[in-house]
Amino acid sequence: MEGVDPLFYAHFLFRRRRYTEAADVCSELLAKNPYDKAAWYLKTRCLTEDVRIDETELEEEGLAEVMLDENAVASVPRPGTSFSRPLTDSGSSRGIRPMSKSGRPVSGFARPGTQGARPSTMEAAVRTARSATSRPVTSASGRYVRLGTASMLSGDDGTFIDVSKLDLRKYAFRRGLARALVLYILHVLNDTGKAMELAAYATEAARFQDWWWKAILGFCYHRLNLFRDAEKQLKSSFKQTPSILACMLLAKVYIRMDQPQNAIQCYREGLEKFPDEPVLLAGIARVFEGIGDLTKSVEEYKKLLKVDSTNVEAIASLAADKFYGDQPEIALVFYRRLLQMGVESAELFNNLGLSCFQAQQYDMALGCFERALSMADDEAMSDIWYNIAFVGMSLGNVKLAREALVLAVTCDSTNGEAYNNLGVIEQRKGNSGDARGHYQTAIKVSPHIHEPHYNYALMSLEAGDLQQAYKQVNDALQLYSAHLPSQDLLKELKATLSQHAS
Repeated sequence: MEGVDPLFYAHFLFRRRRYTEAADVCSELLAKNPYDKAAWYLKTRCLTEDVRIDETELEEEGLAEVMLDENAVASVPRPGTSFSRPLTDSGSSRGIRPMSKSGRPVSGFARPGTQGARPSTMEAAVRTARSATSRPVTSASGRYVRLGTASMLSGDDGTFIDVSKLDLRKYAFRRGLARALVLYILHVLNDTGKAMELAAYATEAARFQDWWWKAILGFCYHRLNLFRDAEKQLKSSFKQTPSILACMLLAKVYIRMDQPQNAIQCYREGLEKFPDEPVLLAGIARVFEGIGDLTKSVEEYKKLLKVDSTNVEAIASLAADKFYGDQPEIALVFYRRLLQMGVESAELFNNLGLSCFQAQQYDMALGCFERALSMADDEAMSDIWYNIAFVGMSLGNVKLAREALVLAVTCDSTNGEAYNNLGVIEQRKGNSGDARGHYQTAIKVSPHIHEPHYNYALMSLEAGDLQQAYKQVNDALQLYSAHLPSQDLLKELKATLSQHAS
């Protein structure tokens, strides 16, 4: 723009989040004067904000972090004190709400790291959630490096700052430049070691009185999986000057250490300093959901909605709770609210279709499923076809249900629920061999669901294979001990076996 100061124009672009254009303007200024600190600072901020992600949220643990974690965790923790052993009597049973592979009820809002348990074997760690072909994330640090590399290669002049040639001790005394530099090193270069070195120098230069540098130092320790050191720094930062950043990072450390109760207490202390803070309320709700305490999780989401009536996560979670609580009409209101807010996704239209069907609004249900299919990828496509099959079976259209289930397993070969329902259809048609194959496949690809075990046991009993029936019904009860049909079948089998023995 002619007649406008270039630095002011760069600030104008930065405030409007047009980071690439702002960085180009700063590059022109630095080409004229390489020692222009204002342009250097602003370009550093632009490059950082362009790739920066909110790392106070829950993250997906990589394969290396899970299998090579040397932190000691109780092998048999009490229910509700560990993410690996959620509560079993939290107001939702497997018969009402489906479970994830971690043993927790499926949540209403997908977040990285919330639907998977910490695996105890390499086979379980390598197996991904819903795809037999995708490769799991090998490490969180690898994800950071890939993000940073892509941003650096986008420039023609290569790396903007060569950290190895900088005197970090000198920059530690320049407060503004040091803060911009450490964030650049963390998010663009992804050199956690150098960032920690600069943070240590800056903390020393501030005579250990700057809470922000302590929080950054704790964040660096967290990235390096030094959780006890991170806890020490973040506690000191929060004690010196309470901040949402330190509180969220400290809770994240406790979550990685599998200490959900300490994470909840950390969020509570943050709420004492920052009442009704949405991110803290959402954090408490997520932890309660993670340990399987759905009742308290819903209470926290309701508090969050009172503060922030447009929070998508809270609305979606409450909608899922109402749907599985046999209140589809209320769930429909929540999902329509998301639609009015501009949220459009295949999952939302899928949930809308299910809610409309359960609320007996059949004309709208099929339209929602059609819209969901037009927007879905392969992973979501499988779930949508499975739900269409459920609609077909509920209406008595077995042909539609079978075709939809075949499409579901075609889109995702690890959809155990679809294989189980295919087995039921084949068993009713008298195709025992095909039904047995579907049940065995469902058990193999989804070992966390109990229905295929029970159905396989029933079919084995009809075929006279009492040993197989006894084994399968016991497996079903191990997965879901409160399943009444399995309990009745086990009693029947024991009575039959005792008669044969006598």
